[in-house]
Amino acid sequence: MSKNSLASTMARGLLAALMAACTLGSAAQTAPSTIVIGMGPVPRHLNSAVQSGIATGIPATQIFASPLRFDKDWNAQPYLAESWVFQDDGKSLLLRLVPGATFHDGKPITSEDVAFSIMAIKANHPFQSMFEPVERVDTPTPQIAIIRLKQPHPAILLALSPAFCPIIPKHIFDDGQNLQTHPRNVNPVGSGPFKVVAFNPREAIVLERYAGFFIKDRPKVDRLIIRIIPDTSAQALALERGEIDLLPGSLTLSQLTQLAKSPEVVVSRKGGEAIGPLGWLAFNLKKKPFDDVRVRQAIGFAMDKEFIVRQLHQGKTLVATGPIAQGSPFYTDKVEPYKLNLDKAAKLLDAAGLKVGANGKRFAMAIDFLPNSPDNSQTIAEYLRPQLAKIGIEVSVRSSPDFPTWARRVSTYDFDATVDGAFNYGDPVIGVHRTYLSSNIKQGVIWSNTQNYANPKVDELLAQATVERDTEKRKKLYAEFQRQVVADAPVLFTHVWAQGYAARKDLVDIPQSIWAPLAPYDTMSRKR
Repeated sequence: MSKNSLASTMARGLLAALMAACTLGSAAQTAPSTIVIGMGPVPRHLNSAVQSGIATGIPATQIFASPLRFDKDWNAQPYLAESWVFQDDGKSLLLRLVPGATFHDGKPITSEDVAFSIMAIKANHPFQSMFEPVERVDTPTPQIAIIRLKQPHPAILLALSPAFCPIIPKHIFDDGQNLQTHPRNVNPVGSGPFKVVAFNPREAIVLERYAGFFIKDRPKVDRLIIRIIPDTSAQALALERGEIDLLPGSLTLSQLTQLAKSPEVVVSRKGGEAIGPLGWLAFNLKKKPFDDVRVRQAIGFAMDKEFIVRQLHQGKTLVATGPIAQGSPFYTDKVEPYKLNLDKAAKLLDAAGLKVGANGKRFAMAIDFLPNSPDNSQTIAEYLRPQLAKIGIEVSVRSSPDFPTWARRVSTYDFDATVDGAFNYGDPVIGVHRTYLSSNIKQGVIWSNTQNYANPKVDELLAQATVERDTEKRKKLYAEFQRQVVADAPVLFTHVWAQGYAARKDLVDIPQSIWAPLAPYDTMSRKR
């Protein structure tokens, strides 16, 4: 047996043993040094330098450290960088690294690794606008990295957060192989508080405390186990039974109702304010008739967003108006609201040449939905079936067995429309631009511009907002951007839902920063 085969067999054996131990009883019976986290989406790998989303982000922020982290009040905090300062009128950012930090294989973390990571993220991450202004990263000493920008970049500090800027080892990943498909993406050498022990993408990820972590006395526990539980009802039941300790991030409506009644569980809506989760119906503009703006607008006027929020979501979400969620300093509601108007919808379809046929139908479309989403995307997709039939559109709903299947279909344009959504991620440059920039149409990359939307005016507005340092001027640029995108309707916005978590009552110091659940869990522990 080869060394790799032996290691794989041992990892699977350890995973099986740990999983068996974690399902024997209540949380009180679980070792105090182990915390079990429940997660729904199935991760493809563990390298967040080339992959966005919760599935990779939750484990990756434990495996890798970033230059900065943020508190609950949007303040940048030291992490791998013990200090930072802007220079050259905002065109340079000097990072001074903490001394003595090492990767999980014991090799030192240096400015060369920071430079390699940032440039690798710029080249490979779906959030292309995040590091687009970065020209290079200079490394005058092993402890100093200077990020050189072609123009001031208002979002650069937020871009250095754990979810977006994992510092990956140059000596592992700079070997000439494609970083997108690098074999070490599934078993990476990390820089963060926990190291990878075992990874089975459909079962669990086992992480153990890295004794050489650069923050004294952290992490607080010896082991994190992230269990993959696609079914949201099963997640809640596992938490009630003590088989898992924490459900981070957005909770479904049924989970909120069920877990609020459990005497051993606490439900919180704190943390994650920067994430800005936005739900939508997104179209494939490469397919007819969705290349016609009148068709997309017609569907917008046929949807009842108030019904979705009041009835389908029991009033626990907000009506979304555009590409920037409420709560952002750049939000405006001065856009077309797409109030329910079936007559207007029918007239738009008539004008587009899609007349009602003898069978009472104009055309047929399939609607996909993100599986196991916290806001139950399937419910919205099913609601649209009878609702769009009122204007002569025959809807079929297509399900995907898991996240990778859905992501492959959408990112390769094998869809008509999909109910899912995306996160604003603090600054629009990070989480909003990616959906609408024509330069970010990248086949095979989920949560890029998978709608194939291209509007030169929008590209220009976003380009100006990227470099504008005056907040009020940025607000005006983003207000015009929101009006234009809502009018073009490549996406029809439905709702915004809150972040939070549900946890066993014996857990303490659960992250509640603006980036929770995409935050390091190095402070979290269990009452003894």
